[in-house]
Amino acid sequence: MLTPEELATIEAFMAKTENIDEYKRALAVLTLEDGSPLNRTGLSVKHVQRIRRSFRSVGTEAFKDKRHNNAPVLLSKSQRDEVAIMLTTTTPNDHGYSSSPFWSTRILATVLKRRYGVLYASRTSYYVLFRESKFSFHLPGKQYEKADPQAVAEWKDEQQERLKEAFSDPDTVILCEDEMVLTQATTTQKVWIPKGTTPAVIETNGTRMNRSIYGFLNLKTGKEHAFATERQTMHETAAILLAIRKIYPREKILLIWDGAGWHRGSVAQEAIREHHIEAVHFPPYSPQLNPQEHVWKQGRSAVTHNRFIPKIEPVTKELVDYLNTTTFPYSLLDFKEQVRV
Repeated sequence: MLTPEELATIEAFMAKTENIDEYKRALAVLTLEDGSPLNRTGLSVKHVQRIRRSFRSVGTEAFKDKRHNNAPVLLSKSQRDEVAIMLTTTTPNDHGYSSSPFWSTRILATVLKRRYGVLYASRTSYYVLFRESKFSFHLPGKQYEKADPQAVAEWKDEQQERLKEAFSDPDTVILCEDEMVLTQATTTQKVWIPKGTTPAVIETNGTRMNRSIYGFLNLKTGKEHAFATERQTMHETAAILLAIRKIYPREKILLIWDGAGWHRGSVAQEAIREHHIEAVHFPPYSPQLNPQEHVWKQGRSAVTHNRFIPKIEPVTKELVDYLNTTTFPYSLLDFKEQVRV
């Protein structure tokens, strides 16, 4: 039984507190002392008995909410709407994070705790807020230091009409080209594995061989034309342009590629003229514009990541075969016909 002084302390606390949950806990203890039913308090007898024991030990602190310093359990609907607006119209820079231009779970949690007093126990709750704001979890893109955003914008404006005409002409083939180098170096990507385990992928210790791969993505069909070579030179480029012309013997070819030296070399330029190919260069230091980059990424993910490559030739063939038998629905400046994957 509580002493008269303890009962008076509880009554004084109830008169002072503005927190309804704290009031209910204190009232439940008084109700238990009176021997009255607890059904109106929403608390069980055992729960109230624990609160009473705690009160006798720590005083009125026993009635206070220990969850995250009295933080509300959930954001309200209007608050969630405010969070969506905040995520889409501001960056962490606007909230005091001068070195963090991108949102992370940790930063969002700190901002919400500061603004609303809410701190979720699980990261999943923050993931839901991001998804409601149409955010997805992925790596940001990269941009070369020497890239010129104005030149990129001007290039996009200049190519819009050319691409529109090429897409509307059934006799024109649009090819985006790039090269990659495949080595014996082990590359990894995230996979699902049992907790507490870290299986290893063998890494080559000796001299690493490599092969170059030229890739041409047909933007209208999603068809890839990949060719393995020993290296990237203007002579190799010229030979592959001849192979491309044989694939498309009568069509107009619009070739879009970067300004690599083996593209601009005299032998490659002669092949372009001889095979009547219209060549357009991407702006310098702007690989993000080239959809062929996505083809390389998909190919590496499907064939070479998380894999020991003891011999370069078989894996090169496997990668080229994958590229040449897979349809890739990537676009350039949002120009893309219906591609069946």
